[in-house]
Amino acid sequence: MTTALRRIIFIAMIAVIWEVTSRLSVLPEFMFPRLTQVLETLFNGLVNGQFLAAIGKSLSRLLTGFAIAIVLGLIMGYLIWRYKLVEDTLGFLVTALQSIPSIVWFPLAIIWFGLNDISILFIVTIGATWTMTVSATSGFRNVPTLYKRVAKTFGSSGLHFIRTIILPASVPQLISGLRIAWAFSWRALMAGELLGSGGGLGQLLETGRSLGQMDLVISVMIIIAIIGTIMDNVVFLRLERSVQKKWGLT
Repeated sequence: MTTALRRIIFIAMIAVIWEVTSRLSVLPEFMFPRLTQVLETLFNGLVNGQFLAAIGKSLSRLLTGFAIAIVLGLIMGYLIWRYKLVEDTLGFLVTALQSIPSIVWFPLAIIWFGLNDISILFIVTIGATWTMTVSATSGFRNVPTLYKRVAKTFGSSGLHFIRTIILPASVPQLISGLRIAWAFSWRALMAGELLGSGGGLGQLLETGRSLGQMDLVISVMIIIAIIGTIMDNVVFLRLERSVQKKWGLT
């Protein structure tokens, strides 16, 4: 039995248990909606464009903030790895900031930027930057000393040394950092959109909560789970396997 078939059977079992349990439950339908009702809401939302518009807004914010976080994380990770002074100062600060949940920054973001897209973008960026910085620092630091010595023996230095030795050797660690940073970005985005404004999947969640439409809430949750699964399995996992194959690790 293939992995895909196992997953299909498992999901089908969960769907049957959900449908049967919801029909037999004494809870009101708005609290524990039937799976068929959730799927109907999901279908209608996709057909009328409500979900597609929300997905577009959320992904645009997510990808923008995630891209900024990658750039900032790589730069700060390099500086922390390269210079002892930066490690003792900025590195210490990044470690402390990583322990702060990104949603805690939201009140400051509202004061600084107002209740708009910039505030949400700021939260998304903050949510991934510290994780990416720590992962990049760890990746650069764990490059085998032998690689660096051989490269310097052959005269590699400066930008050439970073491009041909440090970055390629730290790619596996960087990919792991990307996966974790992506997850943190998603969480920060949903928290920001729940409390903020301007549409998006988070706003649909808040709408469903305020109207007591749990079928809408669960439909959005399913969409979030599907997007997350696609990104993890289609993008990051394939990228990781490609790197492992290239480096002879598989």
